Amino acid sequence: MSHHHGGLSLPDVTFKVRIGPDWYDKTTEDYFAGTKALVVALPGAFTPVWSKSQIPEFEDHRSELMKAGVEQIYYLSVNDSFVMNAWAKDLGVNEEDMIPDGNGDFTIGMCMGVNKRHVGFGMRTWRYVMYVDDMEIVFFSQEDGMNNDGSDDDPYVNTTPRVVLDWFDTEKEF
Repeated sequence: MSHHHGGLSLPDVTFKVRIGPDWYDKTTEDYFAGTKALVVALPGAFTPVWSKSQIPEFEDHRSELMKAGVEQIYYLSVNDSFVMNAWAKDLGVNEEDMIPDGNGDFTIGMCMGVNKRHVGFGMRTWRYVMYVDDMEIVFFSQEDGMNNDGSDDDPYVNTTPRVVLDWFDTEKEF
């Protein structure tokens, strides 16, 4: 089901991030160097499933995930910083937890871009979760059925907090 991303490294990207009234250039390194981060990649801000279940579920499991070793939880979507911040506010999540991949550079670099033109979304990210330890992808799990034509029922099976926590449990047994 889930698999390690053998040797795939994080794309080197500069994100345009707005925090409060100010704009910042934040790089992949700014987000991932020297920290243990969980990335939850979501097809679109304000989309119902992720707003009502996926992000709240990760937030509900935040303390468990932190106990397991996660230091940062990031939510990534191919949306600009204004949209991501409005969504963060709506969800009661910190703006700093949102990674606005507005141009899709990171998503394309991860080979996770999918065409959502049929619903007027342009290019978005396929749903995946990954655990990144100091720039290195240690765990990666994506939903099945990645496609460019909407021939999926938008699965949410392989990217739940449970999948991530189960992986941490398995890791500890070795």
